[in-house]
Amino acid sequence: MSVTVAVMPSGAPSLVDIFGRRHNYLRISLTERCNLRCFYCMPSEGVQLSPNSDILTDDEIIRLATLFVRSGVTKIRLTGGEPTVRKNIVGLVSRLSGLREHGLESIGMTTNGLVLHRYLDDLISNGLTHVNISLDTLDPFKFEIMTRRMGHEAVMRSLQMALKSSYLRSVKLNVVVIRGLNDTEVPDFVEMTRDQALSVRFIEFMPFTGNKWNKSKMVPSSELLAAISSQYHNLAKTSDEPNDTARSYRVPGYRGSIGFISSMSDHFCGSCNRLRLTADGQIKVCLFDAKEVSLRDQMRRGADDAELLGTVEMAVQGKKEKHAGMDAIDVITNRPMILIGEPSSPRLTHIDAHGKPSMVNVSPKEVTSRSATASGRIYLPRAAYDLVSPEAANKGDVLLVAQLAAIMACKRTADLIPLCHPLPLTHVEVKLVPQGNAVPGARAYSVLCEATVRCEGRTGVEMEALTAVSVGLLTVWDMLKAVAGREMLIGDILVANKTGGKGGDFSRSA
Repeated sequence: MSVTVAVMPSGAPSLVDIFGRRHNYLRISLTERCNLRCFYCMPSEGVQLSPNSDILTDDEIIRLATLFVRSGVTKIRLTGGEPTVRKNIVGLVSRLSGLREHGLESIGMTTNGLVLHRYLDDLISNGLTHVNISLDTLDPFKFEIMTRRMGHEAVMRSLQMALKSSYLRSVKLNVVVIRGLNDTEVPDFVEMTRDQALSVRFIEFMPFTGNKWNKSKMVPSSELLAAISSQYHNLAKTSDEPNDTARSYRVPGYRGSIGFISSMSDHFCGSCNRLRLTADGQIKVCLFDAKEVSLRDQMRRGADDAELLGTVEMAVQGKKEKHAGMDAIDVITNRPMILIGEPSSPRLTHIDAHGKPSMVNVSPKEVTSRSATASGRIYLPRAAYDLVSPEAANKGDVLLVAQLAAIMACKRTADLIPLCHPLPLTHVEVKLVPQGNAVPGARAYSVLCEATVRCEGRTGVEMEALTAVSVGLLTVWDMLKAVAGREMLIGDILVANKTGGKGGDFSRSA
């Protein structure tokens, strides 16, 4: 099938954000599937795979890649999931190679190397120029622990095959360093650069949904550099390529080099030139930003290239100056690492594969301590507020009834919300606090309702907390409706914080 792409005007805008960063590097995720199960990449309970119809077709990838290249992208890297499990990977690389006439300079691939040796010769002959292989341990037994699969020997075979190729411009080895697991192997990886033209890059352990990230497990690049320097006293800094994510060093006399990718402790946002295209066609301007925009949906609605480019430029203009610090990165709504490229179309978890309502199966999950706090307000006119204010003689009647109603509703959430799980609640606390503003106005007077719920269970208690707040405020409305039924307003209902569960803890900023 042929793909027609409109020719962009010669003066087409480059992909430059408001901070002056020119984006000439596009990472394309080809699939959500992977033949390994690395714990820092994929949650232990797995991920829900997207239907094939949600994934970009070869033609759609080529159309979007052409659009990006004609807009200034010179470097494309193929990622996943695991890119080598995509059907016709060699043919796709060949078609991408045809974009050299429009300015594309290189095609790279990041792979776990498990089956790379089967395709590498064909990939190179069809245009592949750079290979990054992910390997976090040189111990076959530890490899099985970290990846939950066998295959260490196959990865080493792929690595050696890549190093022997005279056509690849670079071969890099990506090593995620995790304290207490593989940090003692760092010197062994350095030694791999002695006789091989290999760049070993040590990557800080990064937080994503479900990977149980813990700051104490992360080894800062500065600590690694100090440890390596103490063993290799003449370690020398080398010049870094423009926009490079790694700070590079070399042991004098060694053929290869080492590098440090310090995404957490010392980010390189100021020189970031990367954009990401997910396997389901979303554009993602930052690895740690949960916001995404679907180019796939626009294409399938019939959008022309000018409209698609406008969407891309709008996303680039919205890119932040830098991502959040390591303690504030959004691991609640951001994808697990394996899905950074893939299935991000919003998905209803309570709908089965046939589109029918279905209760989520939580039986594989562990029983853990969970809590959630929700809050909301009912805004009152002054006449109604005076009846519940701290100065009111009988304010307890209204607020006490509302408090009891909130607690009762919380315990009956599963009866009120059809697909909620019944949970063994261990604690419910509800507070209703009248609040008056010193400056009179339309929303000067209100009652704040806060509910905190705890349980030992397999799923969270956010719904229970929200139900308590909602019913508590409705009860206040019911008891005051004779005085101000037309003037009261219920709003600002939200989850303020939660703890426990695979998504980790969450606290909403004020």
